[in-house]
Amino acid sequence: MNIAKWLGLMLLVGVAHGAHADQVRIPVSQQPGANVERPSPGMSKERVEERFGVPVERRAAVGDPPISSWDYGDYVVYFEYNTVLHSVLKHRPQASADSR
Repeated sequence: MNIAKWLGLMLLVGVAHGAHADQVRIPVSQQPGANVERPSPGMSKERVEERFGVPVERRAAVGDPPISSWDYGDYVVYFEYNTVLHSVLKHRPQASADSR
């Protein structure tokens, strides 16, 4: 019985070891679209709308402090109360040569 457990464990370790995959990480600043002009931290909601237009979608505030977001298609702007915290590019996977 001990041999069967040992063989099962070795098989499991072998399968788990073979399931490794490489990850490619590309910094946001080097991704396509990284040069898209976006709202800066500290801007007011009014200033964002004046400069970047009406968002595609507005998400209501949640939490404490209240965090809301505006979707502009290529990026999302996050607000705390009335002030921009961050604007984040949306991930857009590129079609690989294999899928063309």
